Amino acid sequence: MQKRSAAPKRRSRCPLNASVEMLGDRWSLLILRDMMLRGYQTFNEFLHSDEKIATNILADRLRRLESYGIIEAQRDPADGRKMIYTLTAKGIDLAPVLTEMVLWAARHEETGNQALVLQMRTDKQKLLAAVRQRWDEKHSPLIS
Repeated sequence: MQKRSAAPKRRSRCPLNASVEMLGDRWSLLILRDMMLRGYQTFNEFLHSDEKIATNILADRLRRLESYGIIEAQRDPADGRKMIYTLTAKGIDLAPVLTEMVLWAARHEETGNQALVLQMRTDKQKLLAAVRQRWDEKHSPLIS
């Protein structure tokens, strides 16, 4: 596991400011979306997402999310050159926030992925429970 660097200093102690500093760009939010909804874990998977993030931006955002403790990176045991990125408990706690952002955008803008929007509108708690369950399964110990 890589050593996590210290999180950058904040401009103020305002909670909204802290959120914006950690998540205030589209790329960070899209990486989190891909981890939560699509199960992405590797640099290559994020790189080939529909929005076509540049490699240097992706590397920077992954480092930033890791420095804030939102994701963690570990070497792939099958290929030590690759990193596997997973959400931390702090990261998975953002699932309801991202869900509300999707619903807000769908209410006010013409957006795609209407099946997901409908699922969120119909049974948001079920969707969030499924996201949390997938995360729990990846983080449960193999031996109790």
